[in-house]
Amino acid sequence: MAAKKALIVGASRGLGLGLVTALSHDGWQVTATVRDPQRAEALKKLDNVQVEQLDIDNLQAINALHQRLSADVFDLVFINAGIKGPDDQTSGAANLAEIGQLFLTNSVAPVNVAQAFVGSIKKDNGVLAFMSSRLGSITNPNAPYLALYKASKAALNSLTNTFVTQLPEPRPTVLSIHPGVVKTDLTRGTGDIDVDTSIRGIVEQLYAYAGKGGHHYIDYKGQTIPW
Repeated sequence: MAAKKALIVGASRGLGLGLVTALSHDGWQVTATVRDPQRAEALKKLDNVQVEQLDIDNLQAINALHQRLSADVFDLVFINAGIKGPDDQTSGAANLAEIGQLFLTNSVAPVNVAQAFVGSIKKDNGVLAFMSSRLGSITNPNAPYLALYKASKAALNSLTNTFVTQLPEPRPTVLSIHPGVVKTDLTRGTGDIDVDTSIRGIVEQLYAYAGKGGHHYIDYKGQTIPW
């Protein structure tokens, strides 16, 4: 049986690196993208991993990557890249450039990547996954100190919903995944779980949902999150 193929966007550290590591150990062939190739040393030590440079904020770079990978058909495209945004996220504290960067990177750019690569995903049991957050649920009033980050993830969820409804049939399974509150650079080492625990759960959901179809907003344990 041929090895499964994955494209992991945003893989130089944290959850992205953990996901590439787990899939590599499971025998997948993985294409992993990084913004800075000098931060790809850990990826280069893994088996069956091809490293590509990508700045997801750059639409031309996305299209160029798609051209380079035009012969590949993926079982999984996982868009993980994202940023926390400005330190002070109270209303009126952030400037236009900070807000624009946050929403471009967290909300718009991931859908741009999905638009480029959705046609490269296997039709029957392929999965398109976005790293979202439970904070993106508009029912969640928590973490006011991350107000803009929350809004960017809610915008990602909304844009993803719209994108999915416009896809022709057959559509891949689409997952918007909350990884848990993980101890990473993004959370400055605080959190409820470590990267390995989150990634084990995420990989379980990727296998469990393959072939199910539909768009699902879930956490790393497979629990549904209200939009």
